[in-house]
Amino acid sequence: MRTDPTEPAHEARAAKVREYYRLVDAADVPGLIALFTEDAVYRRPGYPPMRGHQGLHAFYTGERVIARGRHTVTSLLVEGERSAVTGVFEGVLKDGSEVSLEFADFFVHRDDDQCFRQRDTYFFAPLV
Repeated sequence: MRTDPTEPAHEARAAKVREYYRLVDAADVPGLIALFTEDAVYRRPGYPPMRGHQGLHAFYTGERVIARGRHTVTSLLVEGERSAVTGVFEGVLKDGSEVSLEFADFFVHRDDDQCFRQRDTYFFAPLV
C-alpha cells in the first residue's frame, strides 16, 4: 500500500482549521489571532477587509456582532494550500437575538501549515 505524500500536510491543515473554530467558540482571541500570519487578510460580508493581527483583533474584540455561539463543521475539504468548510453557526448576537445560519469558509494556508494567510466567509442569508 502506498502512502499519499500530501496526507500529512492535509491532516495538518485540517487540524489547523478545526483548531480555529474551537478557539473562536471559546472566545480565545489571542489564540485564534495567532493562527494567522501578520499580514493575513480576512474578508467577510458587511465589513471592510480585516488586515493583519491588528485588524483581526479589532474585529473579534469589538466590531463582531456575535456575542457567543458554536460552529458545527459539516464538511472540510483540503486541496493543496486551500481549505473549504461548510457548517452551521448557532449563537447569540450582541443585541440579544438568537441566530442559526449556514456558512462557508475558505482558508489559504501558509506553506508551513502553521498559519492562515487568508480567510473568506460567506453566509447563507437572504440579502439579494
